[in-house]
Amino acid sequence: MTATLLTSRALIRLSGEDVRGFLNGLVTNDVSGDLPVWAALLTPQGKVLFDFLVRADGDDLLLDCEAASAEALIKRLTMYRLRRQIGIALDPALAVHWQTGEGPSPDPRLAALGQRWIGSREGGEADAAWLAHRLSLGVCEGRAELADLLWLECNAAELNGVSFTKGCFVGQENTARMNWRQKINRRLFVVEGDCGRADYPAGLAVVHARVDAIPVNAIIPDWLKNSLAVSADG
Repeated sequence: MTATLLTSRALIRLSGEDVRGFLNGLVTNDVSGDLPVWAALLTPQGKVLFDFLVRADGDDLLLDCEAASAEALIKRLTMYRLRRQIGIALDPALAVHWQTGEGPSPDPRLAALGQRWIGSREGGEADAAWLAHRLSLGVCEGRAELADLLWLECNAAELNGVSFTKGCFVGQENTARMNWRQKINRRLFVVEGDCGRADYPAGLAVVHARVDAIPVNAIIPDWLKNSLAVSADG
């Protein structure tokens, strides 16, 4: 049997009173319509605190997030909850699964990332294979790679991680201003090497670099090339 379980991921369940409306006013993407979507919770200045995939489970929402940062994300969301009758807690019965290839549940960031779904906590671990596959496509995620960076510098627009039409969210002002100017001076890149914001055993690293000084050993995926050309022209 193919190993599919991502033990490095956790699921936070949001339940209760208008959970979609609650989350939609906080995160970068529109969670009022079709799900799943990739989104982030930002600081008021527009810098990344957490990123996650949002899924529907009946009237509830499930946040597919880093297991290591799940408790911190729960604490932050609870701060915004105020007096709303909303439950925010880990769901220990469920787990995130992944495999390569085409199918009915493509990753909303990029179809080439493969299939991603929710299931039981049984099965072989696929974390190492997922990490290698994700990095090979130049896709960054998680606090080690994204934290404290502006969301659009994390290639969020190219990977369907932001809506510019849904209305307000935390950090929207700076994010919208960057989009309106259509000039992002710095971006995240996966590079062949071991010196960056995050280094991995596969001999790859994630770096935050100026678009006019992209490292020669950077992996430039097709989904990013047009945006780099626009920044260079600007």
